[in-house]
Amino acid sequence: MKKAGADKKKVRRSSAGSLQSGGSDTPPRKQDVEKDVYLLFAEKVRDHKELESRWAVLQETRVEYFRGKDFVRFLKNHPEVRDILGSDSNLEAEDIADVLLKKNLIVRCDRVVKTLRPGKKKLSTWPAHLEIFPVQTFSDNDAFFVWTFIKRHPLWQTLLSFSWPVLTLAICLFPVYPHTAKLVVLYSCAGILLLILSILMLRATIFGALWIFLGKRVWIFPNILAEEATLSELFRFWPKKDEEDPPKWTSRLFYAVTSVVVILILRHHAPDEAARARYQRRVSNIIDDVLEWSPKLAISGIMKQQPEGVNVTDFQNESTSDSGSNFEVPPPPSSVDVDVDVGEEPVEETVEDIEDDKGQSQQHHGGV
Repeated sequence: MKKAGADKKKVRRSSAGSLQSGGSDTPPRKQDVEKDVYLLFAEKVRDHKELESRWAVLQETRVEYFRGKDFVRFLKNHPEVRDILGSDSNLEAEDIADVLLKKNLIVRCDRVVKTLRPGKKKLSTWPAHLEIFPVQTFSDNDAFFVWTFIKRHPLWQTLLSFSWPVLTLAICLFPVYPHTAKLVVLYSCAGILLLILSILMLRATIFGALWIFLGKRVWIFPNILAEEATLSELFRFWPKKDEEDPPKWTSRLFYAVTSVVVILILRHHAPDEAARARYQRRVSNIIDDVLEWSPKLAISGIMKQQPEGVNVTDFQNESTSDSGSNFEVPPPPSSVDVDVDVGEEPVEETVEDIEDDKGQSQQHHGGV
């Protein structure tokens, strides 16, 4: 009888556990594995380069989002990504997105600005501000979806973050570098800066010329100023197709006239050869001072400026104490030898002693 009662208690506990789990026959451990599978799927899709995404502001938080139509197109072009899902790999893209929504891996959002701005014929393709959509269902018609999980960084990025304090300390110690190391750092930084400025000026010139003469928007190196771009995307040369409407001819004519006027003004006020030489000499002197400075050179320069046999510290103290007076002590004459006997007291002669000396000298001459 006791054994039968124990079996009944076990049956009741198992049934209560199944009701608490939602009435499904799947064990809790299998559900956790399924959740991890969808999380791995979401991480792989987010890290994939073919799914286009952007950054926006959602409730004062910077988030990464993608469009619904891009998600459907991505799964059609890359069916091998579904293999992570296992038994759910045959689901449609809409069903997979609904599961991601239920698991709170993504959230559907909508654009904040829903009205056209003056001079625009359609809304922005990638809005900069989003808000949460009231109905959390998947749609590929002007719907945006935000990733809610934190993206895991690779190991090399974690190791690189620890090198920033070392780099900061190395920058602070630049004045005590050897002269050769200073030259390498200076010319490397100047070369990289010149390369970046040249690329920016070249792409702006090409864009302005094609926009004025042909009415097309062509940005070479389109991702060079992107905040979130990989190394391959950063150096991509060819731009994407322009989806916006062509500009009006009046706008093109106005900017063409403005560009010509600005170029003429800059040419008229350009510095001549003498001014350019002065600027170059001044910059060269500043660079030489930075490169050639060192504690040894500074001390040796002070020592060369002082006369021989003079201590620099004593000279600085004397100059500080005598800075308020113009009194100069003349040097002692070199041709006169003065012998002073410190042990003897000076003899004082009176008038009577002098007269006695004269009388004695006269008597001496008379006797002779």
